[in-house]
Amino acid sequence: MDIVKTATDWTRAEMLSSAFFILFGLSFLLASLGFWQMGKTDMARAYVVPMLAAGTLILIIGLGLFFPSQTRLTSFPAAYVTDAAGFVADEIARADRVLNEYRIAVFRVIPLIIAVCALAIPYFEAPLWRASLITTVAMMAVILVIDTNANARLETYRGQLALAEGSVLLPM
Repeated sequence: MDIVKTATDWTRAEMLSSAFFILFGLSFLLASLGFWQMGKTDMARAYVVPMLAAGTLILIIGLGLFFPSQTRLTSFPAAYVTDAAGFVADEIARADRVLNEYRIAVFRVIPLIIAVCALAIPYFEAPLWRASLITTVAMMAVILVIDTNANARLETYRGQLALAEGSVLLPM
């Protein structure tokens, strides 16, 4: 098993996920611009700021994932050649840490935020509050969809690392 190729493939898939974050962030920003330019009702105009904030946050998430992943791509071969067992152990530790973060944030906190916002929508009459709650639900749904896919990929990658851990004694 070529663990460097596996790590590189997984990182490229993570870069694809970050590209989706960037795409959705830009979509939210374009929606904000559309509501600003074409919004005629109070409710439509109320979406401008929440969509702008959500788009900016999602864009930051995407860019924050893309650039470190790109940097790691070039460091994998050198790290593996220097210390193959250490490379695999570091990747396993990082995968375990991220999987734990997914278990807490993505599968507990985000669904809770979605539920609270969805339940609060009928209780607020002000357009800005409703637009903010609806935008928050949409933003969290985007994060949930992308990170659920990323979690599945990371679990597979973690399994491949576990297989490689026992077989990595010397650099190939």
